[in-house]
Amino acid sequence: MCRDVFICATILSVLEGTILNNRYKLADRVGLGGMASVYRAEDMVLGRTVAIKMLHEGLLGDATFVRQFQQEAHSAANLAHPNIVTVHDIGQHEHRSYIVMEYVAGQTLKAIIRDHFAEKRFIPINRVLDLLIQICRGIGYAHRSGVVHCDIKPQNIIVTADERVKVTDFGIARAVSQASISLDRDGSAWGTPQYFSPEQASGDTPTPASDVYAIGIVMYETLTNRLPFTGENATAVAIKHLQESPKDIRKINKHVPEQLAKIVHKILDKEPSGRYRTAGQLGRILTAYRDQYRQQEVAPPILPIAKTVQVRSKPPAVELPSVVPQHAPQREPVFADDPTQFPSDIEMEINPPSSDDPLLETDYVAVTLGMAALLALLGLIPLWIVVARAWGVF
Repeated sequence: MCRDVFICATILSVLEGTILNNRYKLADRVGLGGMASVYRAEDMVLGRTVAIKMLHEGLLGDATFVRQFQQEAHSAANLAHPNIVTVHDIGQHEHRSYIVMEYVAGQTLKAIIRDHFAEKRFIPINRVLDLLIQICRGIGYAHRSGVVHCDIKPQNIIVTADERVKVTDFGIARAVSQASISLDRDGSAWGTPQYFSPEQASGDTPTPASDVYAIGIVMYETLTNRLPFTGENATAVAIKHLQESPKDIRKINKHVPEQLAKIVHKILDKEPSGRYRTAGQLGRILTAYRDQYRQQEVAPPILPIAKTVQVRSKPPAVELPSVVPQHAPQREPVFADDPTQFPSDIEMEINPPSSDDPLLETDYVAVTLGMAALLALLGLIPLWIVVARAWGVF
């Protein structure tokens, strides 16, 4: 791997203007990372602008990685979703593998976070929810297609000018995960340790729940402008993922609602079974929360009901109580989809009516009248028998 970014930039700059396979003409470089460089290019056959990710030469010596990269790039090419960068083509140029993708003009989520951090302000909650829901939709679609991303991070999330989210780097991330997830001798790692799930840090096979954990890290960083776990090297960060709990998100950003903080806490559970199972499930939870969060923001004020004042003829001056509008107390959205909101069993205590209840007191007047009526009725029975005999009934 090319570890000196300056050297990599110098070597790869000579590729600008190169034509790949008589079809793709490389223009300017728009991105540079530890594994690949991204170029804006022209597809001379279809006459469209594309993005081409070229792997660094240092990766060509890992035959397992190259083979896995090509396989996973083919799988990523089958993912067609509005929140996933489309893969158009896969090829090689002078033994260097590359991927041709749709060109998306915009900023990475990492750049957006940095801009807010530079201005010492947090990204609004509504915007964070909108972005994360779109991320979950894209990753959730991949999960339903049997693809795990394995390296979700703000650098792999592009946000357009109209706030559309595009997730990229499926092929490289999955290939890296399958080829080698272990730490190198110098402490570096394939992928990005700051976004590893605990099971990835321990070398286990990533699952959709691993992607959910990474989305949780992205969510934590987007809400706070901070990573939950940092360290001197990849090993130190991996250990923190396995052993430590992140700092309470509300102690960093007091504007984060308590219920949203609980959702983030659940996403970052050390055990995969303690998280939401897939990104699609998490997306539904966040959508429900966002909708109710917005309803709370636009809810009209509740006005107190004024008591009726009865006024007689020629009354003295009566000052009616004034009705002052009062805003409803702010409450956080509550929805049953989040198991952290309610206990598993809700017990309701039903108290029997008290003997002191005035509705249950004895009405002695009614009882007396009832007894009198009964006696009168009984007294008429002998008279009725005499009359009946006189008329020959008996």
